[in-house]
Amino acid sequence: MDKILSIDLSTSTSPLVQEVRGKDWIEYGDANGEWRNLYPQFLIDLYYSSSITAAIVNATAEMISAEDLVITDEEDRDEEARVKLQNFMNNANGNETLHEVLKKVAFDFKLQGAFALNIVWSKDRTQIAEVYHIPVEKIRCEKPDEFGKTRGYYVSGDWANTRTNKPYRVPAFNVNDRTSPNQIIYTGLYSPNMNSYYTADYISCNNWALIDSKVSEFHLNNISNGFTGSFMISFANGIPTAEERNQIERSLEDKFTSEKNAGKFVLTFSDDKTRVPEITSISPSDLDKQYLALQELLTSNILSGHRVTSKTLMGLDSANGFSSNADELNAASNFYKNTVVVGFQNQILKVLHKIFQVNNMDMPVQFVQLKPITIKFTNQDLAGVLTSDEIREEMGYAPLDVDVDVREDFSKVGMIDGKPVFDTIEEALASAKTLGCEGYHTHDYEGKTVYMACEGHQEATELSKFIEEFGEDMSDDWELIEEEVVDGEHQDFNYEEVLNELANEKIELASTGRAIPSRKSEQDGISKKSYDYFRVRYVYSQDNFLTNKSGTKREFCRQMTGQNKLYRKEDILNMTTKAVNPGFGKGGANTYSIWLYKGGPQCFHFWSRRIFKTTIGESKTTKIDDADMIGYTKAKSEGFTAKKNDKLVATPPRKMKNNGYVNAR
Repeated sequence: MDKILSIDLSTSTSPLVQEVRGKDWIEYGDANGEWRNLYPQFLIDLYYSSSITAAIVNATAEMISAEDLVITDEEDRDEEARVKLQNFMNNANGNETLHEVLKKVAFDFKLQGAFALNIVWSKDRTQIAEVYHIPVEKIRCEKPDEFGKTRGYYVSGDWANTRTNKPYRVPAFNVNDRTSPNQIIYTGLYSPNMNSYYTADYISCNNWALIDSKVSEFHLNNISNGFTGSFMISFANGIPTAEERNQIERSLEDKFTSEKNAGKFVLTFSDDKTRVPEITSISPSDLDKQYLALQELLTSNILSGHRVTSKTLMGLDSANGFSSNADELNAASNFYKNTVVVGFQNQILKVLHKIFQVNNMDMPVQFVQLKPITIKFTNQDLAGVLTSDEIREEMGYAPLDVDVDVREDFSKVGMIDGKPVFDTIEEALASAKTLGCEGYHTHDYEGKTVYMACEGHQEATELSKFIEEFGEDMSDDWELIEEEVVDGEHQDFNYEEVLNELANEKIELASTGRAIPSRKSEQDGISKKSYDYFRVRYVYSQDNFLTNKSGTKREFCRQMTGQNKLYRKEDILNMTTKAVNPGFGKGGANTYSIWLYKGGPQCFHFWSRRIFKTTIGESKTTKIDDADMIGYTKAKSEGFTAKKNDKLVATPPRKMKNNGYVNAR
């Protein structure tokens, strides 16, 4: 009998690992010999033929590689190591970033259960110069040594044709033996009963994936051929010869198959009723129901094999949309990431740790995980309760109206004329941005060329000039006795003057001096007969109860907090006329009230008031309680009769109406 079609449900999809005499590598294939030493290619073919498998592999690989890989050393313990690592992450092999390499690694890791990296040493063998991804299907493990260790791997472009693509050996990664310029790291998660290779975590459901591929192939053939095997045609005039049977078969195929002829009826002509062929239908009446049941069954088993609890998470069920499946998607996403994705990521990070150690740049790194959009509200609902920036923050993006802060981890290598110089042009350009200038220029420093921000030694910005001229550092002669958030203080109320007037009324000094407000002595040249008793200064502070999810900071805010200088109130008010934070005023104006609106809309900062005291002479009266005078002054400030706008002073724009914007957004 000729075999028309057969499906062997007993087919094993488990890999077979065996040593073959005369070969230096271990073969990795299947048990029935069809995929001998080609098991990785079998998984690739399964990926291309099973839509369910492909969807799960693609989605999982995206989760593993995440959005990015970032350095998480918040303490900045080693600036040199940080900069070195960042440069390595930006350029892993001359063509790709490290994250681009990891995207390929993540795909192999999920599909094959393993991944491989080509490690390229520097010429002097002291550093790992480059890292490349190697497709797992190109690698076979060398036979282990007497200690059971794999000392090398064989690489071939096509293991199905090793005569044309002769395998070549590459040593395994070994920091103690750097003879070879290239080494290979091959690793994966633990696989039972496997010594050299690693298997995919979904191997138990591969039979169901094969059924999925066969079902799609079956329907494709039906559509292409049109002859579905729905009818059996029986000739009752004896058994024809083999040649006659073939001729009849070809005639029927030529006339009644193809998608155009599907469903046509058969006409027979005969003058002998005894020779009329019998046509019998063999199509089940409920074939559509059987197919749907099979499809549901194989989908469920494939998902179980991959440990997926929700079809929606993998994009396999969109009938109801995301809006009604938000809770399911959230729960499924968290479960899958914690039980599946994190395991893959930790293994990748473990390998990266080994690489970073060699290059003396071992710093903590982590994947920035993708966030599913699992909002159970409509777009109209969201528009009514959330701003566009809040939605962007939830998705992990920076607010549209907040300037992205340039890196602050510049690898400065020295100072020239009081200005930092850098190893790279990129860092000099980034530093220029923080200074409000453009370009860069070069210097010779310790026998090498270094780079300085700006096209030349340019004038400072309005902000830097303000900080330089008016920013104070209180001397040790002054004692900090009070610090609080500015609250209830109108911009026209002179807190320092009122406090000193009160002090002058309550104390009689042995000297002839009188307590008066003044600038710092080096600015004014205060007479020895005139003294400050109290100094009231203000510092630019951040509200720690607000979370800046974007991690960015405007240049104005960065410099103001970074310098940590003290300012007189009148000097802060004078900033209204200076372009210290251009573009953040009403309608994009260059000037606005810094006292009220700090760094502009969406700003996280406020003014903090600090009161200092010094001893200027001996009082003829009893000791005065400073707290009483401060409390009295504060009460007087809160009762100030001028038009009230004081609450804005104590409020970061982020907490103001419309987040500090003139109009709602």
